[in-house]
Amino acid sequence: MTIAVIDYGMGNLHSVAKALEHVTHENVMVTRDARSIRGATRLVLPGQGAIRDCMGELERTELAGLVRELLAEQSKPLLGICVGQQMLLERSDENGGIDCLGFLPGQVKRFPTDMQDADGARLKVPHMGWNLVHQPLDHPLWAGIKQDEHFYFVHSYYVAAADPAQVFGTTGYGSVEAHVATGRDATFAVQFHPEKSARAGLTLLENFVQWSP
Repeated sequence: MTIAVIDYGMGNLHSVAKALEHVTHENVMVTRDARSIRGATRLVLPGQGAIRDCMGELERTELAGLVRELLAEQSKPLLGICVGQQMLLERSDENGGIDCLGFLPGQVKRFPTDMQDADGARLKVPHMGWNLVHQPLDHPLWAGIKQDEHFYFVHSYYVAAADPAQVFGTTGYGSVEAHVATGRDATFAVQFHPEKSARAGLTLLENFVQWSP
């Protein structure tokens, strides 16, 4: 088995790869080679920074078409992380509006700047740090992870999925319920960083390595 972390120049590539190596003895490679990506048994689509830059680099490295093809095939498990989750949606409000990969129906929206916590204190954007994730639906990647477990976040934009059947994790931040785990078929994607989320994050990655959709 080979796990390919797709390298299009954006994302926490090597930290993700190291975390995967921690939970499996299988081969983990960071690559932008189309043949290697196509030949891998599992795929990870990371992302970090502005979505305009992520989509732009995916196109520039000529990997966008391949990723769309693999998403359409659904022949192998794929894990999206952070902006790698957002790119699966139809469109993002970031950078004045950016078309995304269109695999999942829904939009990526910005957190309001005037949100307050329960005590009336202003909430910061980006949403940064530990927050709990509620699991509205069961999924094999939640195995061994308790309900309302904490994961680590860094993001100013959040996923608002259109289909509740594709929402596997939610997180509340101020007035917003963000859809922080989404997917269908052989694809699962998370807004939080499993590679930075201690034991719970490693458990999710281990579940991904063992997942047979």
